[in-house]
Amino acid sequence: MVAIIGTLIEKEHAYEIGGDVYFAVDTFPDYGKLSKRNLEEMVAGARVAVDENKRNPMDFALWKRSKPGEPAWPSPWGKGRPGWHIECSAMSTEYLGVSFDIHGGGKDLIFPHHENEIAQSEAAHGTNFARFWVHNGFVNVNQEKMSKSLGNFYTIRQVLEYYQPEVLRLFLLSSHYRSPLDFSAGNMEEANRSLERLYHTVAQVEKRVGDSVGQGQQPTGDSPEFNPLREKIDHVPNRFQQEMDDDFNTAAALGHLFDLSRALNRFLDSLGKQSLADEEELLGRGVENLRECGTVLGLLQQSPADFFREQKRLSLMALNVNEEEVERLVEERTQARREKNWARADEIRDRLARMSIIVEDSPGGTHWRVKQEAHKGNGAERKG
Repeated sequence: MVAIIGTLIEKEHAYEIGGDVYFAVDTFPDYGKLSKRNLEEMVAGARVAVDENKRNPMDFALWKRSKPGEPAWPSPWGKGRPGWHIECSAMSTEYLGVSFDIHGGGKDLIFPHHENEIAQSEAAHGTNFARFWVHNGFVNVNQEKMSKSLGNFYTIRQVLEYYQPEVLRLFLLSSHYRSPLDFSAGNMEEANRSLERLYHTVAQVEKRVGDSVGQGQQPTGDSPEFNPLREKIDHVPNRFQQEMDDDFNTAAALGHLFDLSRALNRFLDSLGKQSLADEEELLGRGVENLRECGTVLGLLQQSPADFFREQKRLSLMALNVNEEEVERLVEERTQARREKNWARADEIRDRLARMSIIVEDSPGGTHWRVKQEAHKGNGAERKG
């Protein structure tokens, strides 16, 4: 930091007065280019500067002399501390170089922080600071700004006690990064259900296709009824990439994944009990493309069996229900049905229902799941 400040003074972009060092904004013609602000208009609208020593009210501190009791470090201008902006330029220069590709931050940092970073970095090094600026929208909680002062924030660790990491990732990606994001129980549950739908599609296709999934085989059949699905499968990767290339439009990119998922489900529903090799190859390639695009976003990284097993565990934990107890009751009910003790079977079903457990009987056996609405809410709300 001291070295960069020294360079700026040497190049007459900064000046020292009484132990304070300021950046002279009028020596940097591009000042305001990020925030699209005009320096003359900013100066005209500025209030009287707190520090009367500044040549221009818009000049900003690079180094501040220390007052008694404040932290202080030695410098050529006396003991003091660095200004707010200079440390970021020093760190990025140290680890990324004097010019790098992407600089991120909240939209509230565009001015003055990032504007000042650009000015001091480019004035010192004589080259472009960052090629792309990525400014994210604010995170709200139940439509109220999230902040430590309001106490309405949750840590990632808290959220992951109740949701799988991919659910949180899907929630974050479901809005464009520049848009505000509203963290709420309802929105987290919607992300939860959406991810379940994607994994359900993968599970159903894998169940139907088996080892064909992921083999990348081209379907050989030319049946016209294949054309809509084949076209969607072929075009999804390119459409997905186009959205990601358009300022990381993850929300629109996800839309293509869900569109493909729906198309695969409709195709599955149209098939009979026996499917042709061409049909299975088409389904397999569809899931392969679904997974490949999902990988870019860090989604669909588990097997469906592992995903739904963890979903069940988290749901039961939220309800404070013991899985072994559920399994025992389901087995007891199955035995009662074998013995045609329908009253006892119904009694156990009702007991499980009070535990928010739904029992489903089918020719393939008895299965159980957690009632969807029973485990809504984010981690902090459930604890409360």
